[in-house]
Amino acid sequence: MTHFYRALLLVLLCCMTLTVPVHAQQRNESPLISGSFRNMTFQDFVQRLETRLPYKFYYEQAVADSLMVNLEVEGEPLNQALSQILKGTDYKFAITEQRQVFITRQNPIMTNLPSNFFKDDEEAKRNSQMATPAYLPQQQDNKKRIQSEIKLYEIGTPNGSKTGKANLAGTLRDANTGEPIIGAHIYIESPSIGTASDQYGYYSLSLPVGRHELNIRAVGLKNTKRQVILHSDGKLDIEVEEDIRSLKEVLVEAEKDRNVTGLQMGMERLDIRTIRQVPTAFGETDILRVVLTLPGVKSVGEGATGMNVRGGSTDQNLILLNDATIYNPSHLFGFFSAFNPDVIKSVELYKSAVPARYGGRLSSVLEVTSREGNKKQFSGTGGIGLLTSRLTLEGPIIKDKTSILVGGRSTYSDWLLKKIPNKSFSNSEASFYDVNTHISHEINEKNSLYLTGYMSKDRFKLAADTLYRFQNQNASLKWKHNFHNKLYSVVTGTYSHYGYDISNEENAANASKMDFGISQTGMQIDFNYFPDSKHTLDFGASAIRYEVNPGSLVPNHAESLIKADKLQQEKAIESALYLSDRYDINQNLSISAGLRYSFFTALGQRDVLQYAPGMPKTLNTIVDTVSYGSGKSIATYHGPEFRLSARYVLSGNSSVKVSFNRLRQYVHMLSNTATMAPTDTWKLSDSNIKPQVGDQVAVGYYRNLRANTIEFSAEAYYKWMQDFLDYRSGASIIMNHHIETDVANAEGKAYGVELMLKKATGKLNGWVSYTYSRTMVRLDDPAVSEVINRGEWYASNFDKPHDLTMISNYRFSQRFSTSVNFTYSTGRPITLPLGKYYDGASHRILYSDRNQYRIPDYYRVDLALNIEGNHKIAKLAHSSWTVAVYNLTGRKNPYSVYFKSQKGQIRGYKMSIFGHPIPTITYNFKF
Repeated sequence: MTHFYRALLLVLLCCMTLTVPVHAQQRNESPLISGSFRNMTFQDFVQRLETRLPYKFYYEQAVADSLMVNLEVEGEPLNQALSQILKGTDYKFAITEQRQVFITRQNPIMTNLPSNFFKDDEEAKRNSQMATPAYLPQQQDNKKRIQSEIKLYEIGTPNGSKTGKANLAGTLRDANTGEPIIGAHIYIESPSIGTASDQYGYYSLSLPVGRHELNIRAVGLKNTKRQVILHSDGKLDIEVEEDIRSLKEVLVEAEKDRNVTGLQMGMERLDIRTIRQVPTAFGETDILRVVLTLPGVKSVGEGATGMNVRGGSTDQNLILLNDATIYNPSHLFGFFSAFNPDVIKSVELYKSAVPARYGGRLSSVLEVTSREGNKKQFSGTGGIGLLTSRLTLEGPIIKDKTSILVGGRSTYSDWLLKKIPNKSFSNSEASFYDVNTHISHEINEKNSLYLTGYMSKDRFKLAADTLYRFQNQNASLKWKHNFHNKLYSVVTGTYSHYGYDISNEENAANASKMDFGISQTGMQIDFNYFPDSKHTLDFGASAIRYEVNPGSLVPNHAESLIKADKLQQEKAIESALYLSDRYDINQNLSISAGLRYSFFTALGQRDVLQYAPGMPKTLNTIVDTVSYGSGKSIATYHGPEFRLSARYVLSGNSSVKVSFNRLRQYVHMLSNTATMAPTDTWKLSDSNIKPQVGDQVAVGYYRNLRANTIEFSAEAYYKWMQDFLDYRSGASIIMNHHIETDVANAEGKAYGVELMLKKATGKLNGWVSYTYSRTMVRLDDPAVSEVINRGEWYASNFDKPHDLTMISNYRFSQRFSTSVNFTYSTGRPITLPLGKYYDGASHRILYSDRNQYRIPDYYRVDLALNIEGNHKIAKLAHSSWTVAVYNLTGRKNPYSVYFKSQKGQIRGYKMSIFGHPIPTITYNFKF
């Protein structure tokens, strides 16, 4: 009876106060509540309960804003009362044994694991009577993933506050290798807040305090999520598993709306999985060849590795490997790129809205990021082809802390040249090799070190006695330091060197050796600051020291008649400060503004020629020579570089973006070809050669179709360029002591429209891109005695108005897939001889205006078949075969057209690089 009276007393107190008593006090029972809750916000309802019950509620602010409570209950269990309140909504609840109540959207929290969750794998298989396919992940891995997804992570220290915001940060890594994941999308749905992981896998989010479901998506990796309670600032590192493809359709959801919602425009990101699918010459996966299939990116012809981006010349592209500059990104006459595909993780190309941290080039930035290496276990990859072989080894030095990756490539093309019956080829030599090394070390939770080294050497001699050799050497050392969740810094030291030498000794009288070299040493510090969910601040400083050996010529034989000659060494320092801020004004409108201020000083020791003011620079107008001592300033240039972009979301699947940027370039490439060549030299700005300046404005429309499975983009741009170098007719580039007399500061303009349709899902995927663009030049420099085309605008050497590319991939099954590549472009401009005339007693050729005509149009079809080995897990090595045909139709695309005078007649000739289909077969393996 004592219990009866106590219960009766509690009921009477409840009726008198219309508040909530507790009937069931046991941990596993739902308490009974009574009371009248009319026209009450959900937040007020929770506060009433929490004052009387030993229960704690966790929910998002959106719940409090959207739910009203109208409830009359009398001794009803809490779970039934919550069911009535949440009925008809997409909210769910879960009550734990620890007296915690979680309100979530769509999916409830699992408070208990299935009864057979931890059973032995074999027993689980017998009970289900289902065999696990050999190519699927092991069951234990699935258990770990599910455990991670249902586990509740408490972040920070509880302080009793349920309002305000806190910062959640951490690093995303591959669960199998421990490598950071670049470009993964980390977000919550309500309120809509998200970010992407950077090149170190780091992310930082400013979220409301409380309960959240964190979604993580990344290309080629399994979608996953984490349940978190955010009390205050804290850290959550996340491991994500590789997504093994099944025989069914593959749906790539990671960052599926990034092209619409992202602020960056004119940027293309490629991962190594996409790059491997595009067929290239000689069966070698080629990063630069795939980049050339993107809208707005062109080359002057077959076998040319140099890029022309939105009307810019090849030297106007900043090519970086882990932040170290690559001056010549090609091997073997441009047929192979300098990047080993087995060591590369991702490639990012910026064509407009270039981030403020980058500078020094007018047209684009190509950022190539290498993998760090497997931190979990030793592994390797490689391939054997007709011309090249490669091998990459990686593994932990200290498990989960320190990893090393070493990759090498080499060619054995000499044997193939010897088999060709033509003596011009059988007497030739051609070879190259390159080596990559990457060491990553995590000192502690706040500090990490990254060391990268790259070296390559090329050697070739084609049907002559002249031997060409060139080499790249690059190194970078990075120290990443986390001050706290919202701020980290990266200090980077870099070294880059490119050099070549050309030698011949068959003819003793003319035997000589000429060499060239450019080196740069740089230091940069970058800060990334995330003050809140609306702001992202980047700021930093950089300095680069250049040393250029413009050329030296020495005799190469005791009987040589060649006179030794050496150009003066050039030195300079380029430095910059930058600051940029991304600000999300609201969910639809975001802006980014940045300022980079750069400085350049040309330094002695040098003698500099002085020319008569207001007169063309010729040998006849030299008035003086000024000598500058070591370290003395010869000329100084500086100026602001602006960055501005904005994005407005029109709807859930479309947006518009605009951008403007100004860039400055203080180094110039001197070349007698329209593409990059091993014999190109570089010139620093000085008192006679001005720096280049470029401005670009761009606008774009972006739309996703069919539930974000198809992406469409249209971008238009207009670019102005000042003081870039063009050449006088008959200019001499090599060993020129007064190069300023043979070059001129030209002005240029480029404009165009780029269209792209991309499908990244399903068995059939790929993209189609079309570019219409014009690139015009005007040379009307008063310092030049010769005016080109009467001072009117004319087409540049790489003006190709129409460019169409189609990349398509189709997967027949888990093991068989095919890829087709189609490319069409307008022929590049050319200057033609129109006739001949006599000037006195001399016979002369009459040429058309510069670049008035064009060589024939270009088109090519490539085909590849990929054959995967079986996907058994317990296997020594996994292998695949790639069978490809480059230039399937055998079209003789002209690389150039040249003319010879024979017996008084001028005859034209067309040179083609690949005039026949080129079949290749490559064996790839991974262990």
